[in-house]
Amino acid sequence: LPATINIREPRWDQSTFQGRAKHFFMVTDPRNLLLSGATLEEARRVVEDYRAGTVPPGLTEDQLWRAKYIYDSAFHPDTGEKMLLVGRMSAQVPMNMTITGCMLTFYRTTPAVLFWQWVNQSFNAIVNYTNRSGDAPITPSQLGTAYVSATTGAVVTALGLKSLTKHLPAIIGRYVPFAAVAAANCINIPLMRQRELKLGIPVTDENGNRLGESTAAAQKAIFQVVVSRIGMAAPAMAIPPVIMNALEKRAFLKRYPYLNAPLQVGLVGLCLVFATPLCCALFPQKSSMPVSRLEPEVQGRIREKDPQLETVYFNKGL
Repeated sequence: LPATINIREPRWDQSTFQGRAKHFFMVTDPRNLLLSGATLEEARRVVEDYRAGTVPPGLTEDQLWRAKYIYDSAFHPDTGEKMLLVGRMSAQVPMNMTITGCMLTFYRTTPAVLFWQWVNQSFNAIVNYTNRSGDAPITPSQLGTAYVSATTGAVVTALGLKSLTKHLPAIIGRYVPFAAVAAANCINIPLMRQRELKLGIPVTDENGNRLGESTAAAQKAIFQVVVSRIGMAAPAMAIPPVIMNALEKRAFLKRYPYLNAPLQVGLVGLCLVFATPLCCALFPQKSSMPVSRLEPEVQGRIREKDPQLETVYFNKGL
């Protein structure tokens, strides 16, 4: 096996949507959650040895990529530390499937709306903290502010819309949770990553050499993440309500009302298995922007180092 395979980059071409989708189907594979600690450490050893130039004897290219994806699923790309189990991308489908399924099932009473929006925002806070971009440490007070604001935003949106939709057809009421989640994402992600908006995120040239920090890049990164997250929630929150609304009119669900929640969770899961990787793949993970779009002082510093440079790159986070 040659020692020249670049395992810092994904296996598939990230400039195409198809390549990014294949990559994220691997990253969000829920089966990665079932791997033992020993398997994760073994994958870490293979990856770190290979990066250091040591090729374990008998290692095939497929085994190397498998180890890389196991490593990526459990360890933070910038800090290298093991990520919280529920915050990993591989936990997205099972966790979101349960939470979204329950949000869509129990949307009729105020306590249920409050409880499930709170659970969802708590989960989001963990995911955003676990997958924060760069080596930017986020302080507990920032984490608390973002968490409280997003939860309040989601609950206010959900309850406000719930009272507005009282006199509208039942199907409209079913879309309230989605509106609340979309509103919360617009609050939660920028607040969780407010340090990046204030101080900027690292921008590099195409070889990964750090050129400085840019707040313009941070704004673009956060906008792309918000769009992806709302897109991720859309099919799971838009398709099941239509199906469930039709089913609830049939005798079957009237006879077995306890099947409502499991059916809802199953439908949501089916949507999420595809929506999660496909929406993560909407934008390249290593995003880029023209030097001319950066702040003037950052442009100046980059021009001093490399007057010919046209494009900078940054990790957009997830």
